[in-house]
Amino acid sequence: MSELAAALCLILVLEGLFLFAAPQAWKRMAEQMQQIDPRSLRMIGGAMMAVGLIALKVVH
Repeated sequence: MSELAAALCLILVLEGLFLFAAPQAWKRMAEQMQQIDPRSLRMIGGAMMAVGLIALKVVH
């Protein structure tokens, strides 16, 4: 359980880093994402989860 908490904390650090380092680029990206249809976003999200799970399996 502590590994999950650590992983969630790292997500917060990375998200905060992007907002801190390049807020304008982050805002442009968020605006562009609104133009993408929800089905495509789901496919991208699913692919990201799959890659993340595979990478996690390789690391552990």
